[in-house]
Amino acid sequence: MAVARLPPLPTIREIIRLYGLRAEKHLAQNFLLDLKLTDKIVRQAGNLQGAHVCEVGPGPGGITRSIINQGVQDLLVIEKDTRFIPSLEMLTEATEGRVRVACDDILRVNLADAFPHHIKRDWKDDPPNLHIVGNLPFNVSLPLMLRWLESVADRTGPFSFGRTRMLLTFQKEVAERLTAPPGDDQRSRLSIMAQHLCQVKQCFVIPGAAFVPKPQIDVGVVHLTPLRDPEIDAPFKLVEKLVRSVFHFRKKYCKRGVETLFPVERQDLTQEVFDTSGVDPTQRPVWLTMEEFNALCMSYKNIIQRIPAMFHYNYR
Repeated sequence: MAVARLPPLPTIREIIRLYGLRAEKHLAQNFLLDLKLTDKIVRQAGNLQGAHVCEVGPGPGGITRSIINQGVQDLLVIEKDTRFIPSLEMLTEATEGRVRVACDDILRVNLADAFPHHIKRDWKDDPPNLHIVGNLPFNVSLPLMLRWLESVADRTGPFSFGRTRMLLTFQKEVAERLTAPPGDDQRSRLSIMAQHLCQVKQCFVIPGAAFVPKPQIDVGVVHLTPLRDPEIDAPFKLVEKLVRSVFHFRKKYCKRGVETLFPVERQDLTQEVFDTSGVDPTQRPVWLTMEEFNALCMSYKNIIQRIPAMFHYNYR
């Protein structure tokens, strides 16, 4: 099947001038104007011919154009900023309806009903022909990523269709945290939460100079594919609470973080966690492997099953 490319349209620079657009600092907006670079980003998603795609935060539509030129069947763009809607609707007309434009906040959107149900795949099968792509504003990237990871665990939202793949941009530091191995200085709560649920790959780094306006930092392009089986067999909120507690004291022994899961008068439970998991309590959090986090979570899970009230204990 031939790829249906866009007809001649105003360039992104011309669109910005035509509609008087500018990146708003309070929204952490930065534009990509080089279509060769946006093409390179979109290629990291794999073959998009005939695919269904959700693009988050398209702005003036640079990455949007590159997605369309890959021959997608259906592209839903979700943009909160009303200033960009007219230029995006121009793409709807140019593609004879293959582009759907939604003016909404992605943090409030449920994507479970946004695509046809026939594209659904069983979780153990190959991923569905559905992709999420986004040059995310820096101020929403972390909360949105954590929300999507919880949806991966629960198999809800875009992951109700199966193991939907994601191609996203983050501040370079966040991208490094997503992919950091044990022992890396960037190893963090985000590393564990992402890697226990997804195969995470940092594709390449975009220099800040490529954006308009130029941010003070570089940007990492990250591809995530949900795993068939999570590395940690425990509920998302339980894993998140234990991992967050451990990394809260990242420079100390991991025992210090586990201690905060229990009241002072029940520190026998801290000892039980390490006795039953076999994890060295003097290990630093950044050096803990996924297998060790799994062991800690299993021990904590067993305690919670025996004493449910302990899960609701909050340090300080």
